Amino acid sequence: MSRALDQFFANYYRRRPVTATFTGVHHYDPELPDWSAAGLATLDAEMRTISERLSAEHPMPPSVSMLKQDVDSMDAELARRFLEIQCAENEWVHGVRGNPSLWVGEAVFGVISLMIRDFAPVESRMKSAAKRLAAIPKFLATARKTLTFDTPAMWTAKAKRECEGAAILASRGVDKWIACFSPTKQTAQLLRDASANAHAAFVEFSSWLDARRASPDSAMSVGASNYAFLLERGHWCDQSRTTLLASARHELVDAKQRLRDAAAGPWPAVQEQLASKHPSPDDYFASFERVWLECRALASEKDVVTWGDWPLRYVPYPEWTAESAPFLYYLFYRSPAPLDSFEIYDYVVPPLPADPEPHLRAWNDSVIKLNHVVHHGAIGHHVQNWHASTRAQSRIGRIAAVDCANRVAMLSGATMAEGWACYSTRLMEELGFLDPLEQVSEAHSRVRFLSRAIVDIELHQGSMSFDDAVRFWTDNVGGSVDVAKNEVVKVSMFPCTAIIYWLGTEGIVALRSKLERDPAFSLKQFHDDLLDFGSIPIPLIAQLMTSVAQ
Repeated sequence: MSRALDQFFANYYRRRPVTATFTGVHHYDPELPDWSAAGLATLDAEMRTISERLSAEHPMPPSVSMLKQDVDSMDAELARRFLEIQCAENEWVHGVRGNPSLWVGEAVFGVISLMIRDFAPVESRMKSAAKRLAAIPKFLATARKTLTFDTPAMWTAKAKRECEGAAILASRGVDKWIACFSPTKQTAQLLRDASANAHAAFVEFSSWLDARRASPDSAMSVGASNYAFLLERGHWCDQSRTTLLASARHELVDAKQRLRDAAAGPWPAVQEQLASKHPSPDDYFASFERVWLECRALASEKDVVTWGDWPLRYVPYPEWTAESAPFLYYLFYRSPAPLDSFEIYDYVVPPLPADPEPHLRAWNDSVIKLNHVVHHGAIGHHVQNWHASTRAQSRIGRIAAVDCANRVAMLSGATMAEGWACYSTRLMEELGFLDPLEQVSEAHSRVRFLSRAIVDIELHQGSMSFDDAVRFWTDNVGGSVDVAKNEVVKVSMFPCTAIIYWLGTEGIVALRSKLERDPAFSLKQFHDDLLDFGSIPIPLIAQLMTSVAQ
């Protein structure tokens, strides 16, 4: 066992207590991170020291192919790259010195992480939640000192909306949690007192954000050199951003033509057809499980991947988080904590409102099948997470794609997580699982993730303004200007992340195309070998798998 890697992981969880909770490490459940100026300086110093120790104990071998036989060295390199990115981000406006959403998300999901999973008795989780709630006023007071960069107005607006959701959780949400589980009077009072103070802190923080000076929208760009740094160090990609941009723009032309050919009519008319084909109110929840079982049956019949025994059920939002969820980064499918155990995993969906028709049109048959079953709850994320959690030898690969307060645990896990999930919808189309209308929807998804990649590169290298990016999105993807703005805001806040859908998917497709020239090629073996690396960069996996095949 590597002592340098042990030190890395010990520091990783201790300094990131909310991420630790989502991963299944519970020593720090009562805590929030220290993002004060002194805390960040200490963290940066610790990360530099750990990086030096990793380099001394596990120097990068002369050939990437050698990492296949030395998983500790591979993890050490992935860890070094994570630390480099973290140190850099701590100095950027996109990090905790300039992005207020990071603070609100960490605070509110520090509590939610304890409310939504039964990894310990509820009384114990409530006590930890009370301590995290009690820490929120000081945490947000620290934010007002650490946030020294001016913030783009759109980021401030997003953070204020999240404050609204957090305030709901810290009042009515906590009250409902208490009412549902009836803890001891002492624990209930601790929760009520701490949540009242947290509620006031979120309201006060939102007001403080109003008074801040806004930076120009151009501040959203991380810059061409920093983007290239993230691309190479985070995603292990050896293609330049200019090469990738040219490829994405070329592929977008083809993808739009395929969409037009498949749709045989204007996209709004197709959207109407998709919306009108939805389950009845009585069949709403049952339809998720039925389609999930159909997906698994076909994948098993065609024997395309090892599908582990990780039961999953579709259930309504927990009553105590339902009201705040629409304001927050509240995922319907949040990756299971790889270091926790569970008997059955809950995939949460909104309950039907009093007037169900608009909701059912939005959550139509195509959305349920493509997004909530194939992409997330079935052969996509859920199967990939099972392989990462139970079969990956890489310790980084096991945890890097865990969904945390604002994003996945490490950028290095992103191309596998979203690349496989997007590839899986293409795979199920190949197996005949999609009807003609769903195939049109899938064709539109390809246009969407190519557009997302182009906006990511161009916005952050400065060749697209925010308004340019919004226009590009509506021109190519469609939808309202408000939806486009929300999409571009997300792209702007986390540079080199929106590219992962295309970069990961195309990497898998290209790797498969190369390997299946071998007469002995097995699709199931290819998929298993790919997934068993865990959540590490697809470009790295491609190098490892092709070096073995040569």
